[in-house]
Amino acid sequence: MPEALLIVSFGGPGGPEEVMPFLRNVARGRNISDERLAQVAEHYYLFDGISPLNKANRQLVAALSSELAKRGVPIPVYLGNRNAPPMLVDAVAQMSNDGISEAVACVTSAFGSYAGCRQYAEDIAQARKAVGPRASAIHKLPPFWNQEGFLAVMGQHLAAALQQEPDAAVVFTAHSLPQTMAATAPYAAQLYEACSAVAERAHCANWRLAYQSRSGLPQVPWLEPDVCEELERLPATGVEAVILVPIGFVADHMEVVYDLDIEARKRADSLGLRFQRVPTVGVHPTFVAMIAQLAIGSIPSPCPAHCCLYSPKPA
Repeated sequence: MPEALLIVSFGGPGGPEEVMPFLRNVARGRNISDERLAQVAEHYYLFDGISPLNKANRQLVAALSSELAKRGVPIPVYLGNRNAPPMLVDAVAQMSNDGISEAVACVTSAFGSYAGCRQYAEDIAQARKAVGPRASAIHKLPPFWNQEGFLAVMGQHLAAALQQEPDAAVVFTAHSLPQTMAATAPYAAQLYEACSAVAERAHCANWRLAYQSRSGLPQVPWLEPDVCEELERLPATGVEAVILVPIGFVADHMEVVYDLDIEARKRADSLGLRFQRVPTVGVHPTFVAMIAQLAIGSIPSPCPAHCCLYSPKPA
């Protein structure tokens, strides 16, 4: 039985003054200009410089603490981010100071890829190395893309949206990746299987998968089609409404509240399409219960050494 649960996430700025430092941290080593980062920063300034992911993660920590206590396992739940406070290294140090010898880590990413899985394992290893020999042992949970507690909640959300718009086109979305990264990971295959499973639960026969939020140089190939390009294809098929399902996200990242709720909605409006975006799993009780059960189950086996290998190159 672990002595603690560590939630590991991407992180986001907590105010206007944190936006550019956060974006520079995200872009570190990728040779992205401050001019380009300033363009992305405008997305955050629309929300007072505060990432909605911060609140979502605090809510998840609180919900998991409550769920574990209800199960008679009142272990502490910590939060550590890759790119913004509370930083992962600080969370690992705090666990050590609190006398935690062994913990389980859950990453807020459901699918397997370098950026969404392996890199977080590397982050954990680096944080433990920085803390030193006293660092807690940390066992990272595998991606949970095929767990019923994740699929069932997304299926419920899609079914509710289809009740309002039964003839709508259904477009699942996930963060795009460079094709070179996707080639070494099960990401696209897992997404397709998860979409199929969610669509089946919602009795949806007609759906498609699109990608969003790509970055980097335009000549570098990323996973396609882009969600806005997919929207442009719909009117010619006689479709009058669209439902977007952000299956690639477990909480409302900026990529959800800006790239979908603002940019994709604007594109749908320009095309005369009625628009719905289903919720992410967030702190739905079924999802929270699933994470709690995974955390207190048997110690997970590590991913194979070759899994999701990728050598990031400057953009």
